[in-house]
Amino acid sequence: MSSNREKLGKKMNDIASNVGKTATDISNKTKNKIVSAIDANGDGNIDIEDIIILGLKTPGIGINRKDFITKELSNKYAKEIVEQAVTTTPTKAGIPIEEINKIADNVIIFERNCVTGISTILGTPGGATMVATIPADIIQYYGYMLRATQKLMYLYGFPEININEKGETFDTETLNLLTICLGVMYGVAGANNAIKAMAKALATGVEKKLINKALTKGTIYPIVKSVAKWFGVKMTKEVFAGFFKKAIPIVGGAIGGGITFLSFKPCCEKLKKCLQDTSLSNPNHKESEDENIIQ
Repeated sequence: MSSNREKLGKKMNDIASNVGKTATDISNKTKNKIVSAIDANGDGNIDIEDIIILGLKTPGIGINRKDFITKELSNKYAKEIVEQAVTTTPTKAGIPIEEINKIADNVIIFERNCVTGISTILGTPGGATMVATIPADIIQYYGYMLRATQKLMYLYGFPEININEKGETFDTETLNLLTICLGVMYGVAGANNAIKAMAKALATGVEKKLINKALTKGTIYPIVKSVAKWFGVKMTKEVFAGFFKKAIPIVGGAIGGGITFLSFKPCCEKLKKCLQDTSLSNPNHKESEDENIIQ
């Protein structure tokens, strides 16, 4: 009798062990599929550069500066004022800061509503389809953040951001600039100062090649690396937390949409607040020493 119990116990342990091994294997395979789907730069990791690249490749994410500013201002201002806003900045064209802020608020609301609806839809599948929806969910969320980023940058005086893909790659300076902007949105240390330093350089006529050098291997690059490192940890946690959320059909969609609705606007508001007070957007801006890092 005792022998039978021992045999049964051993058999149960073996079954439990096999089940655990199978579950681990499935989990590892799933994670590998997710990493493979998101790893756009091919370095074997999930990082913010991957998300930006995939976001920029998504139709509708890129914003043309001239078209955007013209559309937002043409129904309220004369043609010559709109043209001046395009060739210089809205502030230099005499657009009141209150009007610029109002447009910025509408941009944030519009992009939030768009991304929230998609997040809810993408969050509903469960079972075998969830692996496919996780990259889409992450990419569309940050994709709409990139849309909002471009619009806010243009409203507050920044020039056209080069989002054109050259072959299979994007300019490093573009990726690094957008990394900094996303860093501002999430309150990563140093990102605000980097934006204000670039704004001052642009406002004082520093050559674009010097600003690009600062972004890619100069004074701003250490901040880029710091922001990217912060996002590297965040992205890994976010992606795989999303995997377990989407294992629950329907409920996952409600949670996903709700989280998106709550998180998107505060992130955009941080970038807006930073851009409102720079040498490009505010004639009364008081510069700090940290803004003098691009010469």
